[in-house]
Amino acid sequence: METLLDFYSDDILGQIGCFDRVIISGSIIPFNYAQGMAGFLFSKGIKIFDFKKFAEPFRASIRNTASQQAKQNNLSIVHVNSYKIRKEKIVSDILEERGMDPGLVCILSAMEQCSTYIPWHNKKTHKTYLKYSTAKCLHYYYYFIDELLGLMYVRIPTWLPCRIQVYFNGHNMLANKLQKANINFHMLDNCFDHIDDFTKAQQLSSNFDVAKIHQRLNRRMGELCPFVKQPGFSVHWSVMQAEYATDIVFKSRERLQKIYDDLVTTAVHAVKVEQVSSFLGHKLTANSLYEAGTKYSVRIEGKVVKHHYSKASIKMYDKFGLVLRIETTTNDVSMFKIHREVTHRDGSTEMKNAGMKKNIYCLHDLERVCRSANHRYLQFISAIEDRHVGRKKLDKISHTVRDNSRNYKGFNFFDTSDLKLFITVARGEFNLRGFSNKDIRQYIDKNSGQVSRLLKRLRNHGMIKKVGKSYRYYLTELGKQVTMTGLKLKELFILPELNFSRN
Repeated sequence: METLLDFYSDDILGQIGCFDRVIISGSIIPFNYAQGMAGFLFSKGIKIFDFKKFAEPFRASIRNTASQQAKQNNLSIVHVNSYKIRKEKIVSDILEERGMDPGLVCILSAMEQCSTYIPWHNKKTHKTYLKYSTAKCLHYYYYFIDELLGLMYVRIPTWLPCRIQVYFNGHNMLANKLQKANINFHMLDNCFDHIDDFTKAQQLSSNFDVAKIHQRLNRRMGELCPFVKQPGFSVHWSVMQAEYATDIVFKSRERLQKIYDDLVTTAVHAVKVEQVSSFLGHKLTANSLYEAGTKYSVRIEGKVVKHHYSKASIKMYDKFGLVLRIETTTNDVSMFKIHREVTHRDGSTEMKNAGMKKNIYCLHDLERVCRSANHRYLQFISAIEDRHVGRKKLDKISHTVRDNSRNYKGFNFFDTSDLKLFITVARGEFNLRGFSNKDIRQYIDKNSGQVSRLLKRLRNHGMIKKVGKSYRYYLTELGKQVTMTGLKLKELFILPELNFSRN
């Protein structure tokens, strides 16, 4: 299917997709859950109510390490005492003076909320254990220019269980690769507005080594939290949040802006909950309706249309008015299902569709899923924007066709029943699995025989095809383009005109 890249190829420099914001969470084993911490205390002969006393030396170790790192790098630890002070601004000012040479940039400290455990005695069961709670403690932010990950930070709380947070940006990681490959590029903040070879850049973006990232994070932890190197300790890294961006770079702001307002209007009116769920590979359920929606806003980075669904979202915006960015964000990677090996409680394994694992090695699967979500979104808005869906294609479905000595009348966008049929077959949940006679009857008040004749009519006009050896159908490319046009007519023209005439 043709997309905006084909329609406006003369106006576009190229396309690049890569991770944007990535946040990795590090849990220190065996402190990563309450029972594990309690078991560790028990193995050392330490009472549960002595947890605070046990945690003090670890806090002192983390603080001493911060002081040593600052001294070794001729830095002062800058304390951020207000949430109104942006850490990014402090780092940006330092980088302007310091430059982008690899190494430790600065160390910031701040009092922030952290997770912890509190001793608890249950008077009913007479059991003593640790219970999850929250508190405030001093956190250290170590900002680095890393040779692999680019600008990154490691956030370390000074109180157990010491849940670590690591941030890096995939665009910075790609910039390092482009430099090593001697490919010229230019960046505006966290996006590329020029790359000499977009094809090679995409190959470099997708070809990242998770094992190297894992080793780099373990090395950082060994430097900043030395006690994890002791026998019996390790760090489990999991993906806490990730953004994957598909950027379409235009040759000038004028060329993007001449189409962007139409794209925004289309996305706001035409993208519904069922489409958003299908972009993200999900089937819409009744509960999903309370977890989904669309929001339009104007920000510094541009005009933003954001569609959210459960713990994920897809947004589109004009970055600096020059780059059309489609971005999928998730706060829970397990919401995405992939075909993987699943281990059961009895030890047996099988290959099946299951939620994605959260560990750091899910990044390749996550990239593939998010890139597909962005592409489906791009196809959807392209189908509605496609100016090639003109007289020829509309004429094709509006004329009567003959099959086996029987006539099948054409379709009319301004006929209420025809338009309702278009809107029904275009529902997002049907994009992934197709639809059946029964599925259509849920949304159209017709019996099985009537729907069968409608499906036959759609097939004879080339709008749907039957899935082999089944009773399910899916939209053809012509069907997708025509139904998207019907959706656009309904939302952008027919309903507004009817409302205007009533007034």
